[in-house]
Amino acid sequence: LKPILCVGELIEQHRAGETETVVRRHVTTGLEGLSPEQAAAVVIAYEPVWAIGTGETATPDQAQEVHAFIRTLLADLYDARLAQAVRIQYGGSVKPENAHDLMREADIDGALVGGASLKSDSFAAIITEAAKAKGL
Repeated sequence: LKPILCVGELIEQHRAGETETVVRRHVTTGLEGLSPEQAAAVVIAYEPVWAIGTGETATPDQAQEVHAFIRTLLADLYDARLAQAVRIQYGGSVKPENAHDLMREADIDGALVGGASLKSDSFAAIITEAAKAKGL
């Protein structure tokens, strides 16, 4: 079993500049009571609610900023080693057209693909673009 903790803000929270506050609450609540070993086994997926199923997506810079914030938060909650070990994925409308640019970012370790996974050609293209971006 690989638990995935999905975190992300609504459009109103995004527009109000509350992304970090909301994400902090989601991460701290989701990991509450977990030992470092248990927390290290969790994948965290940043899924801005405003981007799910809308065709909108965070820019690579926006996504990287939130992923870096999550990694810093993990270091504060646990330690730097754990923060680097935890996989943080992006899950807000990942498509073949944006997968490469998103996966190039330092703190984005992968993608949680939703609707595009239902179309084999789109899913394969996302995998190909992600692999190129990560140098695989």
